[in-house]
Amino acid sequence: MSTTRLVTLPAPLLFDSGHKLDDVTIAYESYGDPSNDVVLVCHALSGDAHAAGVTAGTTGAGETGVQGLGWWDAAIGPGRALDTDRWRIICTNLVGGCRGSTGPSSIDPATGAPYGSTFPEVTVADLVRAQRQFLDVLGVERIRAAVGASLGGMQALQLALDYPELVDRVIAIAATAGLDAQGVALNAIARKAITSDPDFHGGDYYAAGRAPRAGLALARQIGHVTYLSKQALRAKSGADRLGVEGYLEHQGAKFVDRFDANTYLRFSRALTRFELTEDQLARISAPVLLVSFSSDWLYPPADSARLAAGLPDARHVALDTPHGHDAFLLDVDLQAPHLRAFLGESSEVRG
Repeated sequence: MSTTRLVTLPAPLLFDSGHKLDDVTIAYESYGDPSNDVVLVCHALSGDAHAAGVTAGTTGAGETGVQGLGWWDAAIGPGRALDTDRWRIICTNLVGGCRGSTGPSSIDPATGAPYGSTFPEVTVADLVRAQRQFLDVLGVERIRAAVGASLGGMQALQLALDYPELVDRVIAIAATAGLDAQGVALNAIARKAITSDPDFHGGDYYAAGRAPRAGLALARQIGHVTYLSKQALRAKSGADRLGVEGYLEHQGAKFVDRFDANTYLRFSRALTRFELTEDQLARISAPVLLVSFSSDWLYPPADSARLAAGLPDARHVALDTPHGHDAFLLDVDLQAPHLRAFLGESSEVRG
């Protein structure tokens, strides 16, 4: 059984917006021998700290359908892609989250009410700044790798850029240097679904006792359409092509029971606004493994190839799969040999 732990950052967390928060709590889970070198797993937009194992009575963030199972359980464990016999795997719930870490639904000690609309906007740089301070609390001075998919892959790249002394290598899966205009547009529509919900109340809906569930469910449905390929959507429909409507309804209803709309908005904006310039890419000295999927039209292999060309030390593996963007969750066996090999390579000590 997995256990989620909490730590409080000892120093105020500064945001790119200029805001500052005291006593920030970070939720995390750890797998493997604590004496092993650390691999930091960075979760995607709708993920959380519960990456592996089973936690009774919870709704997992993954796509396995197993109650309480960690969202990347297939990748984490003895002999798996992220081998807990060799590495200590750590995954945190991002600051701004709603699954244990300080976020908009947390209580503001200054008011005694949830932060709501007053919680700062977050950037990917803010997310990794909190990760860095969290690792300091645990006494982790260097990590073998920062690993993540989608928004998680963006964090892994940002960590290597901002903290080169910390990150030995990077694995960025289904992630690019910046979302293209089509992805930006679809994310904007999803956010509009939330803010247009009459129960949104400008983000201060907690006291009303009515959250913007309809808007959040619709945002999740829009997201699922982007995560799946045409083939995958057809498979979700079953015998009747109209069956996909029921699938989307189910995904929306399931999501609103475990996620907060304000968190969704902040993570969506952070993901949308993320962009690494050519100069920034050139400053990432750590070796980078990029993994893309043939049917992922949100982060297509061509975008990963362009990203690889801008990095000093990168390799790109394009995997053939029908599962679209969600392949990072569903096709772990395809990814595993590449991840294991990359993590196991010897490293030169950099000054």
